[in-house]
Amino acid sequence: MRLPHALRLAPLAAALALAVAAPAQAQDKFTYMTNWYAQAEHGGFYQAVAQGIYKKHGLDVTIKMGGPQVNITQMMAAGQADCIMGSSDIQMMQVREGGVPVVNVAAFFQKDPQVLIAHDDVKKFEDLKGKTILIGAQANRGYWPWLKARFGLTDEQTRPYTFNIQPFVADKNTAQQGYLTSEPYAIQKAGVKSTVLMFSDHGFPAYATTVSCMDKTVKERSKQVAAFVKASAEGWKSYLNDPAPANALIKKDNPNMTDDQLAYSVAKLKEMGMVTGGDAATQGIGVITDARAKASYDFLVSAKLLDPTKVEIAKTYTTDFVKDAKVLP
Repeated sequence: MRLPHALRLAPLAAALALAVAAPAQAQDKFTYMTNWYAQAEHGGFYQAVAQGIYKKHGLDVTIKMGGPQVNITQMMAAGQADCIMGSSDIQMMQVREGGVPVVNVAAFFQKDPQVLIAHDDVKKFEDLKGKTILIGAQANRGYWPWLKARFGLTDEQTRPYTFNIQPFVADKNTAQQGYLTSEPYAIQKAGVKSTVLMFSDHGFPAYATTVSCMDKTVKERSKQVAAFVKASAEGWKSYLNDPAPANALIKKDNPNMTDDQLAYSVAKLKEMGMVTGGDAATQGIGVITDARAKASYDFLVSAKLLDPTKVEIAKTYTTDFVKDAKVLP
């Protein structure tokens, strides 16, 4: 029996409808959790959402904000995020030693933005001898042993940093920890002249702003992880060119963020080549190299902050995803 023309066309129409709908269905859900409230330092990820870059790569990405009371590693281990933003590759190596099988798959800051901020009579790290230095507890498992070994600073100089610039502002004999793109801006706004000393400019090896995922995720969702890394790299490239789309989303997630702070941070990211400098200039945004990963690992072992019998360096990172992404600045 010959079907009526309309019925013969029905399967074709259905197939066409499915084809048109396919891209939306093909988008895999992917959650990335940052390590702090939304800010310019997260701009590339927000840009990739704002500009549809993740969607272009087949992902439906949700960015969840971290914060001071949020244990993002625990949340990822509990399945509430696919990957998280490590403050540094060093931090994530230590997390692995602590029993969470996490691996660094990309590092979007080629330098660690950690700094010490001193009053303007200080010109170099060596001038800090005899000064009071305000540092957070986490510094003892990160940059502080490096500073002590490198510049002869001592534990006796340290006092707790309370994430408040007022003690620094009030005492000219004090220096404090900070983030290149954040505290120096607040101190400048308070009308205090300061010297900003950046660890990475003096050989501190750490990467920052990592994409760190569970071993299981890397194995079972490798296609999605690869797409996330490449799209995020494209997002960072776009953000540094025109940050407005991402900044609108950042302010939506974090209403306390100001246009002035965002502008200051973006300018610093560019000036210091945080995203596009170093190996990223020739090997692509987000790159991790074997040499740099080894330098971070060796520092932790030498400072007795990591037991090499518990953690193999090869398991702490992979270059597979960044090598294939290769998004040049």
